[in-house]
Amino acid sequence: MVKHSRRFSELAEKVDLEKDYPPLEAMELLKEVSTAKFDETVELHIRTNVDPRHADQMIRGVCSLPHGLGKTIRVVVFAGAEGAEEARAAGADFVGEDDLIEKIEGGWDDFEVGLATPQLMPKIGKLGRILGRKGLMPNPRSGTMVQPQDLPRAIQEAKGGRTEYRTDRTAIIHSSVGKVSFDADKLVDNLAALSSAIIRDRPESLKGPFFRSAYITSTMGPSVSLDLPALQALEAPE
Repeated sequence: MVKHSRRFSELAEKVDLEKDYPPLEAMELLKEVSTAKFDETVELHIRTNVDPRHADQMIRGVCSLPHGLGKTIRVVVFAGAEGAEEARAAGADFVGEDDLIEKIEGGWDDFEVGLATPQLMPKIGKLGRILGRKGLMPNPRSGTMVQPQDLPRAIQEAKGGRTEYRTDRTAIIHSSVGKVSFDADKLVDNLAALSSAIIRDRPESLKGPFFRSAYITSTMGPSVSLDLPALQALEAPE
């Protein structure tokens, strides 16, 4: 059994374990029980009914959060002559091909999002073993393999608050929705955008309810159970 600190236990007492909270009330409560000395990240954890053993029930996607993630996002772009200048002009932090590949092979990974043009995908394939386990490897399914003309849009989305989500081997989706310092209503907006994106990716082969349970939590605080009908009824802001 995990042993929690006295601070954590006292904060957890404020959360009714028998209650599933509406999203706004849940966010307000989460802000109240998140008292670390740094700006904690707010995360959404959804247990789904999918079977990860079946490829057609794997869920993976990206979502642009209307109020961002509350942190600086450094973007790497793997691009040759076609796309490199567009990427630099759009604000990419690092742009290159062979030189960038060699740098990453040497152990460097000081970035949060990796983008690549289709022409560079064969070259960076060998980086899969390094970047794949960190969720940094560009690929078509996550929208990080981008045509050169679309790089400015992709870079802007990444820096503005683009978050990825995917089911793990236990059918749970984990993703960030912002920082504790955000206003509660802005956190709910981000939550609405993310949950709507996940719902759109519901596998066609899935029978029965999609979500089994959902919780929000902060980096150092207790989790708060969400009311599933209220969560699924949220509409992403325009």
